[in-house]
Amino acid sequence: MTTAASTPDLERQLEEYRRELTGYCYRMLGSAFDAEDAVQETMVRAWRNLDQFQGRSALKSWLYRIATNVCLDMLSGKERRTRPLELGPPATADGPLTTLPETAWLEPIPDGRVLPRDGDPAELAEQRETLRLAFVAALQHLPPQQRAVLILREVLRWRANEVAELLETSVASVNSSLQRARASLDATEITPSEPLQPLDGEQQELLQRYVDAFQRYDMEALTALLHEDAKQTMPPYELWLRGREEILRFWAGPGAGCRGSLMIPSVANGLPAFGQYRPSGPGGAYEPWALQVLELSGGRIVGFNAFLDTDRLFPLFGLPLRPPD
Repeated sequence: MTTAASTPDLERQLEEYRRELTGYCYRMLGSAFDAEDAVQETMVRAWRNLDQFQGRSALKSWLYRIATNVCLDMLSGKERRTRPLELGPPATADGPLTTLPETAWLEPIPDGRVLPRDGDPAELAEQRETLRLAFVAALQHLPPQQRAVLILREVLRWRANEVAELLETSVASVNSSLQRARASLDATEITPSEPLQPLDGEQQELLQRYVDAFQRYDMEALTALLHEDAKQTMPPYELWLRGREEILRFWAGPGAGCRGSLMIPSVANGLPAFGQYRPSGPGGAYEPWALQVLELSGGRIVGFNAFLDTDRLFPLFGLPLRPPD
């Protein structure tokens, strides 16, 4: 039977919410790939239950209710995704390189998968703030229900009564969950970082200097760009480093194979990112090595995050497997 609810028009309406639902599910799950799976499952459940949809005005809240249930199901019984710097104290440049499976780590996400192409600059800036790696990592410390409440209320600006209806609970329960979630976030150390600002001349100059210095592997130039208390992570390695001196010692030692790398700019989690291609042998060949995501503050690099799962991340970010000639 064909109904108004099953026409291509409704399909288009559902697809209009895919991007913002992906952003919601990513903040809930901490994984770009899990978020895409959750949104796809949300769309499937929506189609299967069209008879429960009572009107266009309720479409958004109906989809968010489904997406929330999907995320809560996916989180049930799972360990939270984390960052290496949450697992223990910093290591030294010559520390052992042990790994954990990709399911253990917080993963980056392209801005284009979660932010509107055209939007109010102020609103986009706010959304980028809540996509930062440190903020999404902090969200993972919250129990799933609290996490949903905080994202819906603080990030998406839903009213308390709307959240209560979505979660089938009371306004008092929503307000209590929000209060506890805020207290937990306040107790969590969140590295300050500035979102990518393409129109900010000083920030763009800093990034240009970084690319130039890293491609030349100029340790002196890189010293001037790194904050003295900068942090480095390299998932899937558990090892993380703290302090400019230790990071540069790693780059000159175990990381020396990055000398001569090429970089392609990208954007991840509202932050500047680069696809890094490392020399792979004679003849000028290069191989994908890392998606670098930088955290900036006060004109310096305060966080250097190299995600090494390039087989999955480079296609996700639209980065070629070979750098352009």
